[in-house]
Formats: sequence, C-alpha cells, structure tokens
Amino acid sequence: MADELLNGYRQSIDNIDAALIHMLAERFKVTQAVGRHKATHGLPPADPGREERQIARLRQLATDAQLDPEFSEKFLRFIIDEVIRHHERLAHDPG
Repeated sequence: MADELLNGYRQSIDNIDAALIHMLAERFKVTQAVGRHKATHGLPPADPGREERQIARLRQLATDAQLDPEFSEKFLRFIIDEVIRHHERLAHDPG
C-alpha cells in the first residue's frame, strides 16, 4: 500500500518535471526572439533594470505561493544568466 502511495507521488513529480521542461523550452524560444531583436537593433544583451524588476516580482510570487523566495531568486538568476549568454552569442553573430 505504501509503495503505491509513493509511486503516485513520484508519478506526480515526474509529470511536474516534464511540465517545467516544456515551460522552460517555451520561455527560451521567446527569449531567443528577444535576443535576435536586440542584436539587430544594437541593444545590449543584458537589461539589469528589467532583471531586478523580474527578480522582485518572482520573489513576491514565490512568497505568495509559500515557496522560499531565496530559492526562486537563485533559480531565476540561473535562467537569466543563461539567457544573457545566448543574447551575447547572438550579438556577436546575429545571423
């Protein structure tokens, strides 16, 4: 009985993990479009003001969802750093 319960929890986790991956893929499709736009218009790859606003917004969302805001900030900063890396690559080679 306990193994069935545990397996059910694990299946839920697997489904959530798959959804997270698909959401990240969609997010990166949009950020790639942003990076191409920035590259073709001579805009810098990073926007520190936007990043700080996003972090503040996500920290509040995390708090509202009873998720550790420190964790959510680390997670978002990891994503932002990867996006900036992509944008820098596009800035050097927009084609």
